[in-house]
Amino acid sequence: MNSIPILSAAIWLPILFGVFLLAFGKDRNAGAVRAVALVGAVIGFLVTLPLFTGFDRSSADMQFVEQLVWIEMLGANYQLGVDGISVWFVLLTAFITVIVVIAGWEVIEERVAQYMAAFLILSGLLIGVFSALDGLLFYVFFEATLIPMYIIIGVWGGPNRVYAAFKFFLYTLLGSLLTLVALVYLYLLAGSFSILDWHTLPLTLPEQTLIFIAFLVAFAVKVPMWPVHTWLPDAHVEAPTGGSVVLAAIMLKLGAYGFLRFSLPIAPDASHELAGFMIALSLIAVVYIGLVALVQTDMKKLVAYSSIAHMGFVTLGFFIFNQMGMQGALVQMISHGFVSGAMFLCIGVLYDRVHSRNIADYGGVANTMPRFAALFMLFAMSNAGLPATSGFVGEFFVILGAVQYNFWVAALASTTLIFGAAYSLWMYKRVIFGAVANEHVAGLSDLSRREFSMLLVMALMVLVMGLWPRPVTDMTEASVDALLRHVAVSKIR
Repeated sequence: MNSIPILSAAIWLPILFGVFLLAFGKDRNAGAVRAVALVGAVIGFLVTLPLFTGFDRSSADMQFVEQLVWIEMLGANYQLGVDGISVWFVLLTAFITVIVVIAGWEVIEERVAQYMAAFLILSGLLIGVFSALDGLLFYVFFEATLIPMYIIIGVWGGPNRVYAAFKFFLYTLLGSLLTLVALVYLYLLAGSFSILDWHTLPLTLPEQTLIFIAFLVAFAVKVPMWPVHTWLPDAHVEAPTGGSVVLAAIMLKLGAYGFLRFSLPIAPDASHELAGFMIALSLIAVVYIGLVALVQTDMKKLVAYSSIAHMGFVTLGFFIFNQMGMQGALVQMISHGFVSGAMFLCIGVLYDRVHSRNIADYGGVANTMPRFAALFMLFAMSNAGLPATSGFVGEFFVILGAVQYNFWVAALASTTLIFGAAYSLWMYKRVIFGAVANEHVAGLSDLSRREFSMLLVMALMVLVMGLWPRPVTDMTEASVDALLRHVAVSKIR
């Protein structure tokens, strides 16, 4: 147990700042509300940095562990910890929260305190999901994340925000009900809610299969995997820019993280038995959803579908069961957080000026917004998997891992490089290049200092991770290796 509860600070400090804003923030002092929100987000990010600097890269054990008795009669504990798999998502969540607060600085003019509070509270809850080592605590955090995002979409979203918010909430809530049943069953077998104890339970194949399916229902919706993906485009289109950024950069990772923390280690034999099914669903997402993205006329919807395709790559990397594939999937998850988040920020910059997301309403933006056009090009290229950007590294690793598994699986997976380039560059060409299309584009002003700084930081992260992915791979290697060894050993007695 650590003398300094870093993970608790990372969870509860943003939540406390959010509660403070809800209690005392008013629109008449919006400037002070924004400042307090930024301070809370920055402090929340700074307290996570020791997780990076003090992390033992050679160990696959849980680190920065905290444990207190929570519900004694149930054997439930307030137990936190991170390994090489989860630590990056804690850091990414705290970082993206800072970006989202800055992104909404001037755009949100009504209910500013509630808007900022929702994101701060959501940040703490998301970090709780990634660091919980108690099954009941995980479930509480996992379900609680729905509430602030539901409010963000429903209050600050577009014209169909109520429909999109309900669809998001119902899909994700209903998907989680079977997971609760699985958690209770595991608790009855183990006598505790400790996730690490669940990893060692000797389960029969039928038990593992039912548990795997119960987890799959919830995690597939969260990823989202085909065919339970339809809530995501609606949620993205109606959500405000900050909501889209957090949805793409963080919330989609909850389902993928669930596979690594629950499905694979608890039900390894079932994972192998159902790997072909999971790979098939992943390839459908890569190929079919990539084609769907090609025909979109709304920029947000296009990037939403591209996110589904990229997350298909992640689940593919998990279920080919080799080091290259799984590490590539983790790199892809982190890269997608930066790239998709940046893409939605860029679309938000245009929407704030023209109030349209339709590709046909633009053209020639490079003539009036050259700095924006340059940064947007970098993100579009990374979304297409250009070498030297973060978008290439994870996809390349997964394809290499897929070649080791099966050549034809790798061949189908590699089509994402074609489709990704097609829909990303097609959108970029129509929006940015050519003559000035209309008076709205002619009147555009280039990036403000706030917008430029925000996008520049995201661009640096995309380039640094593309050119030097070693910090990510070094921290994940030991944990991935331990997980693969665990999954390779049959639990069937």
